[in-house]
Amino acid sequence: MSLTSDQILQFLRSVHPYDALPADVQSAIVGQIDVRDLEPGTSVYEFGSSIPGLFIIYDGAIEVRDEQGAVLSYLGSRNSFGERGLLKNGLAVTIATADTAATLLVVPSGLFKDLIRDHQPFARFFDRSRKPQARERDLATTQVSTFMAGKPITCAADDTVQLAAIRMRENHVSSLCVVNSDDALIGIVTIRDLSGKILAEGRPIETPVDAVMTANPVTLAPSSIGSDVLHLMMERRIGHVPIVKGGKLAGIVTQTDLTRFQAVSSAELVGEITSAATAEEIAKVTARIPNLLVQLVGSGNRHEVVTRLITDIADTTTRRLLALAEEKLGPAPVPYLWLACGSQGRQEQTGVSDQDNCLFLDDSVTEADQTGYFAELAKFVRDGLNTCGYVYCPGDMMATNPRWCQPVKVWKNYFEGWIDKPDPMAQMLSSVMFDLRPIGGHVPLFANLQEETLEVAARNSIFVAHMISNSLKHTPPLNLLRGLATIRSGENKNTLDMKHNGVVPVVDLGRIYALRGEIKAVNTRARLVEAKEKGQLSQSGGGDLIDAYDLIAETRLLHQVDLIKQGLPPNNFMQPSILSDFERSHLRDAFVVVKTMQSSAGQGRGMLN
Repeated sequence: MSLTSDQILQFLRSVHPYDALPADVQSAIVGQIDVRDLEPGTSVYEFGSSIPGLFIIYDGAIEVRDEQGAVLSYLGSRNSFGERGLLKNGLAVTIATADTAATLLVVPSGLFKDLIRDHQPFARFFDRSRKPQARERDLATTQVSTFMAGKPITCAADDTVQLAAIRMRENHVSSLCVVNSDDALIGIVTIRDLSGKILAEGRPIETPVDAVMTANPVTLAPSSIGSDVLHLMMERRIGHVPIVKGGKLAGIVTQTDLTRFQAVSSAELVGEITSAATAEEIAKVTARIPNLLVQLVGSGNRHEVVTRLITDIADTTTRRLLALAEEKLGPAPVPYLWLACGSQGRQEQTGVSDQDNCLFLDDSVTEADQTGYFAELAKFVRDGLNTCGYVYCPGDMMATNPRWCQPVKVWKNYFEGWIDKPDPMAQMLSSVMFDLRPIGGHVPLFANLQEETLEVAARNSIFVAHMISNSLKHTPPLNLLRGLATIRSGENKNTLDMKHNGVVPVVDLGRIYALRGEIKAVNTRARLVEAKEKGQLSQSGGGDLIDAYDLIAETRLLHQVDLIKQGLPPNNFMQPSILSDFERSHLRDAFVVVKTMQSSAGQGRGMLN
């Protein structure tokens, strides 16, 4: 594929983090980029070979495997790879092969390192490739509120030491914060106190806690940073630091909390999943996703980076379960491809995720294999995902549903039928299926279907009109005066649904822009950026919508993190009262932008001037 400098520049401006670089830097690097066209099956690099630079996929699909040949990921347009080797010693730590015909942009190694050195947004994007000692520096500068235990176990001063010991055992903790009737901290008692002052001295188990506790312990505020905790623990030779805010106990930090914070990274979770032997072993790893979410958000990562890393874990889990299924059932009788839709398909998973998936089968598949082998494979993976926390789809949009486990020719008929006769059910199904992304298996089964479907759908004005109508069913939570409108009844009364009324309206708009512009990206933010570059959105309207989406998505993640730190399961229902007036005002403005863009799309303009 012959690419002009202008084509490369426009492409880079639609890909993060290159879109965050100054315009003059974007223009300067274009002339240093090499373009490579690859045939299917062509090696990009082998394990241990020298890497010339960072690879960005302009078009096509790349399969990345580890040293043993196990599939790590399938990458498509806008994805980059090779940074791990570049940041280590310039030698490849994976194997990369063109799965389809592909066009790659190569950012020379020297240029890549210069961009990391000189531009913070660029460096931040590749933070996931930092060495372990860099995470130590992150801990030292991260706010205590990010990694403290938000609900310390407490006792009263007149409780017996026996009761204190029982409470420690039942809650698997090594200390109790001692509080008065107003929840003010008055002391702390540890296992060390019980062993040294009760057992060692032969004192009775009826001894009150205040006889052995450390009274008026040293404390820190939630706004303190990790280095404050580290220095305090080393100077005082203590392993527990209570966190106090406004005179009230707000949390506690232990040496275990520090270790846990440093230990969690997406790369480590992915590595553990790839060697797991059962779904139950994988589940022990995915159970740490909430801690990872807290760390990623607390470290200031952008929402699209956080959700991409969280989704990578779901992708790896799926591929590992597919491998385990084949170990149990034997090799597949014909090529197949497992695809994800919904938030996993868009690489937008947060701390709350169900599963949405399907199977594409080679057209040579027999009915016996379809209802036998592949039905068993789908059930194995579906149940395994549920075990790992990706709960069953309430709408049965899963590969175990015979409707969603079909040969490619049937899938083509599905899409053609939905486009030709866009009834309400067809609109709903199309909305889901336009977010399909290959996860594991034979990627060429999907290679041309997306492009062909987008082309046909974009030409069908009736289908586009129906899709626009369907996209407007989810509206931002605004009342008649454009104030925030909360849910009026039910268990989530007086909250904002940050999923269905927050991010989903923007997701739906992004899908419409992708349809109109025949944009292949499935990630919402990537769709918006490319729509702006292609003129589907004006510069001002597109910029406003992207900024609004960023604020809404980040507010949703912060809400989930707050719940996790309180020891609660994350959800999407946020009480606006927890926000400051400033935050509520900006969130309302963001919803107004989305509502305005919906109105524009509904009137057929599709852009905001």
